[in-house]
Amino acid sequence: QVQLVESGGGLVQPGGSLRLSCTTSGSIFRLFDMEWFRQGPANPRELVAGINSGGSTNYADSVKGRFTISRDNVWNTVYLHMNSLKPEDTAVYYCHTRWLGSNYWGQGAQVTVSS
Repeated sequence: QVQLVESGGGLVQPGGSLRLSCTTSGSIFRLFDMEWFRQGPANPRELVAGINSGGSTNYADSVKGRFTISRDNVWNTVYLHMNSLKPEDTAVYYCHTRWLGSNYWGQGAQVTVSS
């Protein structure tokens, strides 16, 4: 069983920055490919960014150049650094991994971008 615990959401003005964190316990985090998804109002859940166990990253076109995904295998944590935030980034953000055929999700972190 994999538990993912998120933190770091909140309210930010357009152009501002936030950092989301997703932490798990255990010694196998370094083997996980990790992803951040988001789901805005009336929108389907979409992939925002991913980082594999080797550290390679990928991003949705809508966030390239503004968001950075990173991981710390000592602290079993994956981060999403979000800069130049826009109102359309408003969503609930979820971290995700898939391990031994099962999908695991964090509880979700609300990010609201508004003046």
